[in-house]
Amino acid sequence: MIGRAVRLAATLMLSAIVVAAVAWAVMAIWIDGPHSRILAAPMAAGLAIVSIVLAAIVRPILRGLVVALFPVIVVALWWTAMPPSNTRDWTFDVARTARATFNGSRVTIDNVRNFNYRSETDYDQRWETRIYDLDRIKGVDLFLSFWGPTEIAHTIVSWEFADGQHLAISIETRKEKGESYSALRGFFHQYELYYVVADERDLIGLRTNHRGEQVYLYRLRVPASVARALLVDYLEQVNRLARRPEWYNALTQNCTTTIRGHVQNIGAGGTLDWRVLANGHLDELLYERGQIDTSMPLSELRARSNITEKAKAADDSPDFSSRIRQGLPGISG
Repeated sequence: MIGRAVRLAATLMLSAIVVAAVAWAVMAIWIDGPHSRILAAPMAAGLAIVSIVLAAIVRPILRGLVVALFPVIVVALWWTAMPPSNTRDWTFDVARTARATFNGSRVTIDNVRNFNYRSETDYDQRWETRIYDLDRIKGVDLFLSFWGPTEIAHTIVSWEFADGQHLAISIETRKEKGESYSALRGFFHQYELYYVVADERDLIGLRTNHRGEQVYLYRLRVPASVARALLVDYLEQVNRLARRPEWYNALTQNCTTTIRGHVQNIGAGGTLDWRVLANGHLDELLYERGQIDTSMPLSELRARSNITEKAKAADDSPDFSSRIRQGLPGISG
């Protein structure tokens, strides 16, 4: 009796795994396979049919379910071997990759984006070379940008230097001309991973002033040494991506899970929390862990951390970064 129950449970569990795996393989072929729908459709349907037939004819049933995974394994091997590229026909805003050169405490970064925007799609391109002194890092901030649903946000990390400079880095998809972002396609090999290394006025002003997003700014409670280590880890990845591109993934390699990876690399990561994925609640997690200002209720902190109107007023002012920080909790000077 117990053995029968165990076999039933194993059959149901393995069946669920097979259904999920076959569904993934079908989507992988449809999205990442041949551009021709005439070819992709029969290939995707054929894989599903073969898996169903194998599960039906091979006995016992558990062995049939295992064998039904063989076509999925073939697709997975093909899919993981797909090479990303740095040489596509990119949109102008992601056309160049940043590179960092270290010389003691000084780092020179090429291709820092500092566009002048008239609208989201109308702008003057400005790629700059800037020099930063890592010994003069004053603090590190987190931006949460909401474009619609409050469960999900876009995260941007920015470093403040004692000389008044700010360096913002946004982890995004690198899109080709004529390509737009799709949440579903983001789970497959459709976009390369891209680090936008930029002036805050570019990255934040674009969102508040031209995309209509709501942006919040929080100063992270970390020592300058940790902020420095985090920036160095970011810039080392920037250099690696310039040499060897990687795929973006909406689950494992997105704007927030990748940040968590950097934090773990420097030995400052905490336990994984659901709010890393539902990152619209990331400020709640940081508040609970005491990593942002806790001198007031979270609701008040959120209200005071909304810098949307300040950014709109600052527009393309050269003191954009200082203006959006005026009166913010946890930020002095």
